[in-house]
Amino acid sequence: MEVTLRAETGRSQGSRPSRRLRLSGRVPAVVYGKDIEPQAIAVDRRDLYGVLHTEAGLNALINLDIDGANQRLTMAKVVDRHPVRGEIVHVDFVTISLTETTRAEVLLELHGDPIGVREGGIIETINNSVLVEALPTDIPTSILIDVSGLNVGDTLRVSDLPVIEGVEYVDDLDDPLITVVLPAAEIAAEGEVEEGEELEEGAEAAPADEESSGE
Repeated sequence: MEVTLRAETGRSQGSRPSRRLRLSGRVPAVVYGKDIEPQAIAVDRRDLYGVLHTEAGLNALINLDIDGANQRLTMAKVVDRHPVRGEIVHVDFVTISLTETTRAEVLLELHGDPIGVREGGIIETINNSVLVEALPTDIPTSILIDVSGLNVGDTLRVSDLPVIEGVEYVDDLDDPLITVVLPAAEIAAEGEVEEGEELEEGAEAAPADEESSGE
């Protein structure tokens, strides 16, 4: 599914012009690709929010309507946000072809209640997305993974992800994604118990040592 986003050229570049642009409700952006030179553009903030919040999310196919005269099929390659307010401050759009593969980050969607969690562990997310390569129309919205079989100490890796027709995982197959671990408080408590047991064993052994030294 493609969504259309109007864009305008002719914006001034630099921090001050970009700030004025944002105050007017627009977002500075750039569109580039192997078939065109990088081009500075501006898009409406509300329209941009709408196209990036469809079911496809950041991997939406965006048909940039530039000045009402030139259309480019793109994807949002880089979305920069304000570190405090979280609003979008700049976007890089890259042109794509429906007949050529492209790379995209796809979010992981966890399903199930891990065995290890029911036994007191917690899920630790090491990476909540993976890099894939596929035709633009084959890029999944998200990747559903079943974590119900994970015990404490188990780790789910890229190699454990489901096979999706037309989609290739780019990340190293051994890269960890999800693991189930004991809470830090429990690990600390176990360490205290073990230390206490060692002290008790040492105390019990002390009288025997004194007897042997007396002889």
